[in-house]
Amino acid sequence: MRRNIINVYFSLILLLFTLATSASRPPFACDPKDSATRELAFCRTDFGTADRVKDLIGRLTLQEKVRLLVNNAAAVPRLGIMGYEWWSEALHGVSNVGPGTRFGGQFPGATSFPQVITTAASFNESLWEEIGKVVSDEGRAMYNGGASGLTYWSPNVNILRDPRWGRGQETPGEDPVVAGKYAARYVRGLQGSDGDRLKVAACCKHYTAYDLDNWNGVDRFHFNAQVSKQDLKDTFNIPFKSCVKDGNVASVMCSYNQVNGIPTCADPKLLKGTIRGDWRLDGYIVSDCDSVGVLFDNQHYTRTPEEAAAVSIKAGLDLDCGPFLAVHTENAVQRGLLNESDIDGALSNTVRVQMRLGMFDGELSAQPYGKLGPEDVCTSSHQELALEAARQGIVLLKNDGNALPLSRQQHNSVAVIGPNSDVTATMIGNYAGVPCGYTTPLQGIGKYTSTIHRVGCANVSCANDALFNEAVDAARQADATVLVMGLDQSIEAEFLDREGLLLPGRQQELVSKVASASKGPTVLVLMSGGPVDVSFAQNDDKIGAIIWVGYPGQAGGAAIADVLFGTHNPGGKLPMTWYPQEYLNNLPMTTMDMRSDPSRNYPGRTYRFYKGPVVYPFGHGLSYTRFLHTVVDAPAVFTVPLHPNGTAPLSNMKLVRTSHAQCKKLFLGVNVDVENAGPRGGSHTLLVYSSPPSDGGRHWAPQKQLVAFEKVSLPAGGRQRVAVKIHVCRQMSVVDESGIRRVPMGEHSLYIGDARHVVSLEAR
Repeated sequence: MRRNIINVYFSLILLLFTLATSASRPPFACDPKDSATRELAFCRTDFGTADRVKDLIGRLTLQEKVRLLVNNAAAVPRLGIMGYEWWSEALHGVSNVGPGTRFGGQFPGATSFPQVITTAASFNESLWEEIGKVVSDEGRAMYNGGASGLTYWSPNVNILRDPRWGRGQETPGEDPVVAGKYAARYVRGLQGSDGDRLKVAACCKHYTAYDLDNWNGVDRFHFNAQVSKQDLKDTFNIPFKSCVKDGNVASVMCSYNQVNGIPTCADPKLLKGTIRGDWRLDGYIVSDCDSVGVLFDNQHYTRTPEEAAAVSIKAGLDLDCGPFLAVHTENAVQRGLLNESDIDGALSNTVRVQMRLGMFDGELSAQPYGKLGPEDVCTSSHQELALEAARQGIVLLKNDGNALPLSRQQHNSVAVIGPNSDVTATMIGNYAGVPCGYTTPLQGIGKYTSTIHRVGCANVSCANDALFNEAVDAARQADATVLVMGLDQSIEAEFLDREGLLLPGRQQELVSKVASASKGPTVLVLMSGGPVDVSFAQNDDKIGAIIWVGYPGQAGGAAIADVLFGTHNPGGKLPMTWYPQEYLNNLPMTTMDMRSDPSRNYPGRTYRFYKGPVVYPFGHGLSYTRFLHTVVDAPAVFTVPLHPNGTAPLSNMKLVRTSHAQCKKLFLGVNVDVENAGPRGGSHTLLVYSSPPSDGGRHWAPQKQLVAFEKVSLPAGGRQRVAVKIHVCRQMSVVDESGIRRVPMGEHSLYIGDARHVVSLEAR
């Protein structure tokens, strides 16, 4: 009886604590207790959002307006509006990078998922969206408790164009289709599906052609990316278009760099013309932090700061991450460089997002997400999802002689060696917060078998061999050896691009010496965001297996151990090409061209355009079982219907403009049987590539491009029919040198694993 009373008592305390914390943040605006403001039109939830926005802006003075143009927006006390910090981050979990989020007290941590490049390797769209849902649950809970904002400047959907880029780890990889689908699904998870209401507001960044931080004396603040219309349309802008049109994102962030001589945050064609005009963004455009100051102070794009403020706002910028617009916009108006109506237009976009978030709806407790609190952060289900995401993102690169999985019975002791063998913060990469907890690789392996731990190198720089001998001795003693090597944020990070693709310092030497001495099988585990040239290990018979884990998040060590011992059958695929070091010989990071140019020995970029040797190709990933593919139903001929007003004769239409075709619901269907012909159950990613006709697109068409992917899970001996839908105009088209998207008529080859199908497109 006493125990029951105690349980009831503690349950009551927990309930009261939950209610108290969920309502701990006072209303941002429109407090129902404030008789002076609660009946104002902008506080009336029974009015339309557009009318509420117009009413609020109409009540503001010019001085009040300009102080709302920056991330740390000022309060407007006379209207009952509190100050607001717009800058929070949620790249792969609620982060403490932005000033809008604070960990501690009721929120000591949040679930830290794998870095984006690892999650992308799962090729699992439903997983991406589910992670977004969890992150937004935790973000809302922290907002309710006064520890975070509701506007998260994530995800990063830039293309991983160059393998040296320090921020490649934040991206979904090199393929535009994958990056676009990741953007849309993660954003949907973050923002929710409650009509016009937003759970949190996401932001796709950094628009556009941003993929250089600091290389060979050129930094992102001064870089002018020379980009063709073709590459902009065909590669760099695709993820952002998908983010806006398919994900309905609430914000887009413009980047530091210039594109063809114009700062992206001051280019009306990129902002007003493309994002808001062509793609019809329903939301706000924000600068990367201090970008407006950068275009004036670093790039000297305008003569005066007032001109910089005016040109940015008139181009379509709505919000400045930084103080610049708050300092200089009023003077810009007074000097006639800017109309107050231009400011009103910017504020209407930011305020509308705040209203969609419920920030002008009074008490939190009465709102759909108002009851989320500390008990909704770091839940067991959230942490289990972080573990599952890490498992799904691990890629088995090599497994000669079935070196993996290891066996508890045969491998009673494992030597765990390497500078990343017992790390914590390294596993979560950059733009991370404070995790709920960590499981390191050493701890994960230790749950399966006894371990002998030696770091081998003091850190990933591995400057000397002082610790080599004890690592070699450990390998001689143990039944198996696991080397956990790779990179960390001292090698690749924001404002730090890599110098090369090899393992840093003397890591390669350590791996080879340990493998040579190892009594049992040797497994190389690589932590990195970007690709690593491990040709030496690929060709070393003493190294039986190689796995890449990216930066696997808070539960990374448990996921690694589950793969090593076969509790989880790896199914990840590389979201980027792994090049040999020699690839960089004639490849300046400053050259933006995607296509190869033999006349100047320029190799081209990504699997779509590079034809040279690779260490591991895009999409590579092994399994402990074997999957077979059979195309069972697909058309041999597919008709592309034209609009009735087409002018060109059909005989001349080898490359049909997508604007001339009836594209809206033009899907090509392919049914594929996938069979698990091996001894273990497992998940498998069905990657579908298309190659255009040899004369369809001439030299500028991609040699092949991903057009669809599907995730399936099959038991040993299982078979599943997968229906693949390919949007012909979006996925089987090419972009010509003028930036015009066209569908080549003629024979297209579809490649699905070990199967190939030819379909002929005909215009009618």
